[in-house]
Amino acid sequence: MNAPSLTVLRDQLASRRADAITAFRSHLRPDTLLTALRRVTDQALRGLVRLHPLPAGATLAAVGGYGRGELFPFSDVDVLVLLPHQPSHEESSQIETLIAAMWDLGIEPGHSVRTIEDCQHEAANDITVETSLMESRWLIGSRSLLRELQAIMLDQLDPQSFFQAKRSEMQQRHARHQDTPYALEPNCKEAPGGLRDLQVALWVAQAAGLGRTWKEVVRTDLLTAAEFRSLRRAEQAFKRLRIELHLLAGRREDRVLFDLQPGLASIYGFEATRSRRPSELLMQRYYWAARVVSQLNIILMQSLEEILFPLPEDQVRTIDDDFFAVRGHLGIFRDDAFERNPALLFRAFLVMQDHEEITGITGQTMRAMWHARRLIDAQFRRNPVNRRHFLQIFQQPRGIVHALRRITMLNILPRYLPVFRRIVGQMQHDLFHAYTVDQHILMVIRNLRRFTMPEHAQEYPLASHLIADFDRHWLLYIAALFHDIAKGRGGDHSELGTIEVRRFCIQHGIEGEDRSLLEFLVRQHLTMSMVAQKRDLSDPDVVREFAMCVGNERRLTALYLLTVADIRGTSPKIWNSWKGKLLEDLYRQTLNMLGGAQPDTRTVLAQRKEAAATEIRLMGLRNESRDQFWSQLDIAYFLRHEASEIAWHTRQLYYRVNSDVPVVKARVLDQNEALQIMVYTRDRADLFVDICRYFDRRALSVQDARIHTTHHGWALDSFIVLLASHDKDYRSNASLIEHELGQALLPIETQEPKTAMQRVMRQRGSRRARVFPIVPNVVLQPDERSASWRLSVTSADRPGLLYSLAQVFAHHGIDLKMAKIMTLGDRVEDIFIIEGAVLGHPRLQLQFERHLFETLDNASN
Repeated sequence: MNAPSLTVLRDQLASRRADAITAFRSHLRPDTLLTALRRVTDQALRGLVRLHPLPAGATLAAVGGYGRGELFPFSDVDVLVLLPHQPSHEESSQIETLIAAMWDLGIEPGHSVRTIEDCQHEAANDITVETSLMESRWLIGSRSLLRELQAIMLDQLDPQSFFQAKRSEMQQRHARHQDTPYALEPNCKEAPGGLRDLQVALWVAQAAGLGRTWKEVVRTDLLTAAEFRSLRRAEQAFKRLRIELHLLAGRREDRVLFDLQPGLASIYGFEATRSRRPSELLMQRYYWAARVVSQLNIILMQSLEEILFPLPEDQVRTIDDDFFAVRGHLGIFRDDAFERNPALLFRAFLVMQDHEEITGITGQTMRAMWHARRLIDAQFRRNPVNRRHFLQIFQQPRGIVHALRRITMLNILPRYLPVFRRIVGQMQHDLFHAYTVDQHILMVIRNLRRFTMPEHAQEYPLASHLIADFDRHWLLYIAALFHDIAKGRGGDHSELGTIEVRRFCIQHGIEGEDRSLLEFLVRQHLTMSMVAQKRDLSDPDVVREFAMCVGNERRLTALYLLTVADIRGTSPKIWNSWKGKLLEDLYRQTLNMLGGAQPDTRTVLAQRKEAAATEIRLMGLRNESRDQFWSQLDIAYFLRHEASEIAWHTRQLYYRVNSDVPVVKARVLDQNEALQIMVYTRDRADLFVDICRYFDRRALSVQDARIHTTHHGWALDSFIVLLASHDKDYRSNASLIEHELGQALLPIETQEPKTAMQRVMRQRGSRRARVFPIVPNVVLQPDERSASWRLSVTSADRPGLLYSLAQVFAHHGIDLKMAKIMTLGDRVEDIFIIEGAVLGHPRLQLQFERHLFETLDNASN
């Protein structure tokens, strides 16, 4: 019988693949689809080899996942052309023809061409090759040649070396994925808690001779029946997810991307609730499964290490009647210790905290803990011994973060605190949190712990100094545990969290001022950040209002420490030294006010002028020169600028009060944390627009803007800007910006050629902002103490947003007096103090607000 043509084979393969996928939609059994896809690919490849034969004596083998018998819809088809000897020129040409025909068939091969000696050499030098060959499967050609290779590879396999290499490879892979299964766009195959973690454990078990499949492994002591059921459920869930990702994307895609999450949620049938999107429910289910895989992977790998590297009994050190230490790991004498006495669950972590040399937990103990989690019920939670032990974990001098991560990973914390269970794997689509709620909470606790460590004192100087003198600083960890614990319920999570922390305090015997402090911190944990970044800290009334809120120095210090830890635990992109300076300024000013200093506006004005005058005299300027410039400035200017800023402005402008050309000066603030830019020029329409246009072209992120007009009509504007994230050379940029911005503000006919300023490439708005858009919000309120208005704007961020808003201001004749720009990842929350005739006319004001909404809508699209 003649072999079918390539066209026939291609059509058959496509048709059979489509039939298998259609069948999957009716039964949703992942293994059935993976086997069907493997089978039809086997048939196609065998038919292809009949059209384009292998060299004599050679074999075609499936390797890797395909060799294991699993083929995902768009995965590479990994094959090995195994040769009995090095190929001749003619044989190489045969093989090239066969590989090219695979592509023509519609198969994307991951291929290698080797002899047995080549395989031995490659496997000895590359653990991925050795692993791939462990799963080799005959397709067509010489069976005996493949059996010979399999026998040689089995003889060459060293289980101990293989374990160490695979564990090292796994650690490196985890590091590439930030060592967490809770990434917002996780890779369901490669990330911690993904399919690869299960495969690694099975490969090592296979190398140790414990079985080639999970069903074989479960017959040993390595895996219990209950663990096997949990593993199979998680494995099937991940296999289905990977299948759905491939089919939805129409390509090989293992990342659960923001763009794909809504579509996946629809496929799985998730529906929105009052406070949560379908995609959030989908991802929470994902994280629960990933945590199960992480738990089982750790238990299995630890158990395999103990099997492959047994220790003599004399290396076991008894700690007490229940626990021992071996190889730096905590062990239990009885497998049923936790079932007999569940109170040992928390005491195990206290034992680890007491013994610095213990850095891990044996596989036997971890398995016993994982199974004992089901014993944590209402009676366990009411037990005063357990409550005392739980608090003691936070009160120890070391090991707090490690303990909390372990009890979270082992599902002990979510069971002990049911309110915490609700936020495990809870995503936050606010465009600035980079972690799930539970992981963010652990990050905040970690940051607070770092304040106590000498090695981090240089990174957090003020925080490290303050926490050293803070009595019972373990209370801060409790506050961090509860500050976001009510996220995802709807309503004010700060108020709901306050109820939860109050209940916790009552149950755990935290009373008096300590309970009051915890309730205050949870209720007000956002306040200090909002005041520092959105309010004018040069206004004594702002500081006084905040001081009245905190009430005393202990609360102020605690709130400062929690706020810094919270912001730094939100996203690697959120924190910058300018935010740190604002918080520190607010802390110090509030501390002075709490200490008895109650300055009014007149006092602040006099103090600021005197401090500025002192600095100016040290520069060598005469009073007459200073006063010539100061006579053009009103009270609002002196109240809105610090003494050092006033002195700097005076030094630059005293001799050019009536300058006909723009004066632009830039200086680096403190420890290379930001640039302060001063612009002084004759005021004109669209000046702010032109300045913002330049900032946009240079990708400068404006953090603060203070707009002032002198008595004689000159604009004196001051900006705090940050460079693009890839550029930290503030000093070199200062002089460049002075020249370029000065040129940009000249009349067009006097400007230098445009080649003098190159546009900096800026990224578009993020995919996350496009998939999970923020509803823009505009709030316009009159200032109770002046003729100004306060404009609050919330929106997804995008390049050029401030420039677009400046154009809206100019179009409606709005004068900007001050701006506080708060960028939170992909989200902006900006405050503008504005004036303008249109604001006093309701119809014109509505037109202005409508124009703002249109601009923000464009930012979100």
